Amino acid sequence: MRKILLTLVFIFSLFTPSLACLNGDTRELANKLTLYTDQEYGVPYGHDFPKDLDYIILSLEKGYKKTKDLDYLSDKGYILIIQGKYKEAVELYKQIESIKPGRYSTASNMGTAYELIGDNKEALKWIEKSIAIDPHSHSGSEWIHVNILKAKLKGEKYYTSDFLIGKDFGKGKYPKTDTEDLHALRKMLYYQLNERISFVKPKDKIVARLLFDLGNISYLVGWKPDAYANYQLAKEYGFDDLVLKERLTISKTPDIKNETDYSEEQIKKEILELNLPRINLYTSILALIAVAVVVFLFRKKVFPMLK
Repeated sequence: MRKILLTLVFIFSLFTPSLACLNGDTRELANKLTLYTDQEYGVPYGHDFPKDLDYIILSLEKGYKKTKDLDYLSDKGYILIIQGKYKEAVELYKQIESIKPGRYSTASNMGTAYELIGDNKEALKWIEKSIAIDPHSHSGSEWIHVNILKAKLKGEKYYTSDFLIGKDFGKGKYPKTDTEDLHALRKMLYYQLNERISFVKPKDKIVARLLFDLGNISYLVGWKPDAYANYQLAKEYGFDDLVLKERLTISKTPDIKNETDYSEEQIKKEILELNLPRINLYTSILALIAVAVVVFLFRKKVFPMLK
């Protein structure tokens, strides 16, 4: 019987790492309700918010009346932003600021609300204030938000990779950079885009540019499926530079610069990399089924041992 249990543990250990990549950030509200769980890291599709937001607001209002905890009001303000009630959210955050000045969530969400209203100057003031309160929040990525707002205030000629993220990946067929720590930049850029795409729909020139940059970074760190998906999103958001077509091609197919020095084994390896996320998912599902079958077959012996 111990062998059976050890077998179950071993099978779980095999598929647990594969499942881990399916789980993203989760936002839990003050009333313990989960607002969203992001399911994919690397391609920013935005948050999948629940439909019944009015119910959540009622729950948060009841929670605040009962506890006087400002987290309930702050979360209500975020829900108002999701609903597109930006001015109402701003007024609520002003109320929170008057009760308890200097809260990070107030400054951050106020900045977001003002930007969505179109008041980029006021948005910049509050986002910079939020960074002063907590420079490490949002994975330390709010400097990108600041640059986005500055670009909006300066004009479209500042909608460039160099201005927005301080990097440029060239105009050639293959992206290039002299930056070493691309993984950290990829994480920060993903975070900013995932938040922004939750509220900003196509087409948008800044989002398009940043998605193109994220595609370039993904390609350079070896995540070609993510690169291809990000390039596609960039196209959807209005990125129309001629180089996009070339980079879509190189991220979709094996990177064959010269057929004579590119072995069949290398081609197979790149094709495998393109399909690896799907393979991991299928492997995880099969492992779960295998565990379920084993438990079912030996249920009369296993369950009594668990009591």
